Amino acid sequence: MTTAVAAPFRFFALHVVRTRRLGPSMVRVTFTGREAHAFASGGRDQSLSLFLPHPGQTEPVLPLEAGDNWWHAWRELPDDVRAVMRSYTVRAQRRTPDGVDEIDIDFALHGVEPGAATPAGPASRWAAGARAGDRVLVLGPAIADNTAVRFRPPADTDLVVMWADETALPAASAILEWLPPGTRARVWLEVQHAADRLELTTPADADITWLVRDEHGTGGEATGGVEGSPMALDALRAAQLPDATAPYAWIAGESGCVKALRRHLVRERAFDRKRVTFVGYWRRGLTEEQLREQA
Repeated sequence: MTTAVAAPFRFFALHVVRTRRLGPSMVRVTFTGREAHAFASGGRDQSLSLFLPHPGQTEPVLPLEAGDNWWHAWRELPDDVRAVMRSYTVRAQRRTPDGVDEIDIDFALHGVEPGAATPAGPASRWAAGARAGDRVLVLGPAIADNTAVRFRPPADTDLVVMWADETALPAASAILEWLPPGTRARVWLEVQHAADRLELTTPADADITWLVRDEHGTGGEATGGVEGSPMALDALRAAQLPDATAPYAWIAGESGCVKALRRHLVRERAFDRKRVTFVGYWRRGLTEEQLREQA
């Protein structure tokens, strides 16, 4: 089941192969499907749109028969019927000789633990209970060089600066694996629990600092708000960055924190604003549907 959308993107019907818990706040779900071989991830922070079924549905409801008008037709469906849509990053794609390709997506879980102050959203609930055979739809790339890859350092970059919270950790992990050998990188990764820290591999000359909210007494979900995460801002402000003439920054996660860190880099560090890629993966207090309505 596929249909053309806006080239170079298309729909892919996938199903769960297996799941793996990576830590208290992260689960990896591996997908495959008959046409997974046509999925063409550009690596790095390759994003996609994932469509999930509601409880009681065997597959996500999406009016693909509407063709290019699928979005409007989907919006007109009842809230408890139309597929849940969320944006995620491709953590990894594995191609196999027999064409049974696999795609990994890492889900940051919020509110699934007993007694959680904030209830889990539909994507966290789905991922926490995902089982082999569960069916989803993905709107993803059909060619590797596509606009859903945002990490694009200029050729003259001599230092990469990165910050990500747990929602952007899969993207940051994939970027670190992609960086060319010897690339100088200064990286901050923010998570809730010490056990959420992952073993990361990179050929780059990367200095990686983990910021653990439990250890800083901030607690709760990824910190955000108007002024962003004080822990993240304090860490970057206190950092002595290596000398560089053409640095490039990539910051992704909660929108308030991303904006605050971008202001710091541009105003206080004198980064060229055109060389700072910033992506708000979520905003405190808003669902993805509400964010899209504000866009």
